[in-house]
Amino acid sequence: MRTIAAITTSRADYSHLYWVLHELRDHAEIDLKLIVSGAHLSADFGETVAEIRRDGFTIDATVECLDDRDTDHGMARTIGQAMLGVSDVLADMRPDILLIIADRYEMLAPACAALALRIPIAHIEGGDISEGAIDDAVRNALTKMSHLHLTPTEDAKQRVIGMGEEPWRVHFAGAPSLDHLVRSTLPDRDSLQSHLGCSVTDSAIVVAYHPVTIAKDTLREADAVFDALQRLDHQTFFCFPNADAGGRKLIQRARAFCDAGDDRHLLVNLNPIFYWSLLKHAALMIGNSSSGIMETPSLALPTINIGFRQQGRTRARNIIDVEANADAIVDAAQTALSSAFLESLHGMTNPYGDGHAAQRITNVLVAAKLGEELLHKQPV
Repeated sequence: MRTIAAITTSRADYSHLYWVLHELRDHAEIDLKLIVSGAHLSADFGETVAEIRRDGFTIDATVECLDDRDTDHGMARTIGQAMLGVSDVLADMRPDILLIIADRYEMLAPACAALALRIPIAHIEGGDISEGAIDDAVRNALTKMSHLHLTPTEDAKQRVIGMGEEPWRVHFAGAPSLDHLVRSTLPDRDSLQSHLGCSVTDSAIVVAYHPVTIAKDTLREADAVFDALQRLDHQTFFCFPNADAGGRKLIQRARAFCDAGDDRHLLVNLNPIFYWSLLKHAALMIGNSSSGIMETPSLALPTINIGFRQQGRTRARNIIDVEANADAIVDAAQTALSSAFLESLHGMTNPYGDGHAAQRITNVLVAAKLGEELLHKQPV
């Protein structure tokens, strides 16, 4: 029996971890400890800790850390507050392995705490690239602090090895969010509409747009996005942005935009299976979210990726990259919805995996060496 502590800080990473947590909780050789922090505990962001409990998971510790300043200073303070709280939790818990995921800035806190406490770290989704956000530097820092790597693509696996990580530590797993398509029962259109409280038209657009955290003005692209959405005049579902600098101002703009039209809907927090169902029944995604890059290819959903936040990520052929320019976004939408473009997506595959990541991740964690043998990293 080995103790594995997993930490989730937002609805986005929880969606990715959902089936991984199921696998770990149900495995006879693993004692799962779940730490919940960040936006999960914030009423402003839907207090999604309640969703985790509804899903049947036992929460072993919570760490309040999200600063309410809508600034880079607030992000920095969040890291510091998370560091204090999660250090106490991990010092008491002393798991054999700490499982972290992706590239959110607040993940630096548990990684730093575990490093000081000599707790080996397993990191999901290292080796990817997103040049237009601080996430890219965070992801690379987490990679170098980690001892096991579960990468989302084969390209990412090679990048992690190229960073000097010993090959035996690096495993291709795929993006675990895709496991929902294989293992979850997605609601049909009627169930989705009942949950949302509105109809979902065949031409619906899903918007997943976040602040560009590497820029001094994190909302410098937002004018173009809202201008384009106004001109497209489709039914629109606008997903809440991340808890980043500028996030609350972006929420205010999204709320004002949605309040101005009956066919516009602001989604504060959408359960992962309903989110997937919405993507399945939508005609188009617009934004700059990793979801557009990593998840929509599995549904062959045309996706317009705006600006440079996701620059560098591996692309499937359903992605149309555009500058943050309203004319360019509108033109791209017309292309994406054309019969020629839709026909070009037939038979496409997703480079981010096949929906079996959770089992691969669990197998690695069960078989991993523990103690000093895992902690001792040798450069290659």
